[in-house]
Amino acid sequence: MTITEILGLICLVGCLPFFLSGSVGLLRFPDIYTRLHALTKADNVGLGLLVLGLSLQSDNWFSVAKLVLIWLLVLIASSTSCHLVSRRALQRGIKPWTPD
Repeated sequence: MTITEILGLICLVGCLPFFLSGSVGLLRFPDIYTRLHALTKADNVGLGLLVLGLSLQSDNWFSVAKLVLIWLLVLIASSTSCHLVSRRALQRGIKPWTPD
């Protein structure tokens, strides 16, 4: 194995805790706002590590460019959808969670 393959494998394994923490946050956090935060932050970093790991193991630059484009589109889509969902929740009167 070359050093780029090893670094790629480390990135691929390193993305798993971020995806797992986002899923746990979705299930365990108390309100919609904290759940959205857990999902968008953890999934964007996890996907970034996944794209980096796959890019390091890729054979050509065209595949790397497609992976980066996919990551950028997901970043834009997730932040936009998170904003729309949270704004709608505020419009419906759902108050953010506050510790007692």
